[in-house]
Amino acid sequence: MATVKIPPVLRAQTGGAAEVAADGANVGDVLRALADAHPDTRAQLFSGDGELNRYVNVYLNDEDVRVLEGLDTPASDTDTVVILPAMAGGSVNPSARCARAGRAN
Repeated sequence: MATVKIPPVLRAQTGGAAEVAADGANVGDVLRALADAHPDTRAQLFSGDGELNRYVNVYLNDEDVRVLEGLDTPASDTDTVVILPAMAGGSVNPSARCARAGRAN
């Protein structure tokens, strides 16, 4: 079984596990096995049509699967799959940002 590294933001859905073993012939199968074992991860990983959510990055042995064969990228028992949710941030209130910086907007 491949080892799936679970990011902190998803660990509550895996019972706190930082790593989970999951079986599959390719990355998609591995992630679906993870979602079958931990159903609360499914909505975080997959869109309604079964594709990988666009804000989730997945790596197979340090290679982004999007530049490989996507979810069809072959996976083996010795592989490590890393789930890395995209991070975004920033202020939606420019006045507050300017006030913190001590200047007018």
